[in-house]
Amino acid sequence: MKTYNKTNFFKHTFCEFKQVDNFKFPVEANYKSKSESMYFYTDEGVYRKSNHWGRVANCRWKLIANQEYKNQQIVIGFAKWADFYPINSTEKIFFIKVDFEKKTANIQPRKIGAKNLLFTLNEAQQKIKQITILFKETKWANYFEDDIDTIRFKVITAFINTTKTLQEIKREI
Repeated sequence: MKTYNKTNFFKHTFCEFKQVDNFKFPVEANYKSKSESMYFYTDEGVYRKSNHWGRVANCRWKLIANQEYKNQQIVIGFAKWADFYPINSTEKIFFIKVDFEKKTANIQPRKIGAKNLLFTLNEAQQKIKQITILFKETKWANYFEDDIDTIRFKVITAFINTTKTLQEIKREI
């Protein structure tokens, strides 16, 4: 696995920054981007002060924010160097975490010792799109005998734990 630091963390990486409220950003940042994002490096990781998260240049940087966060609000996030992962098209290092109560699905980097089925970032993004549709629409479930929540659970759970297509899973159920 590649090791990231201040010289390469911004090159095709996936990372989840955690919002920090108790950090005073130095006047002289280590780097300021064209879009006004500021970066401060430490031995442990990087602080980023920005009003945009998600797709950042060639990276996918998520912000794990507190309840008060609103989009386009300037926020400081911190990520350890070990929290950066490559998003190349061949490495299967991501899994999908589903919250059935909130009806959400998120891409997560692999965890040591976890038994989740892993996908490339592209594969995981495609599955997330399909899962979002399964949560939003109900017409597809009309052909099943179980209630919609039971069917969703069965289909989505199978979908994130196999390489089968969604159509194959629906046919088997």
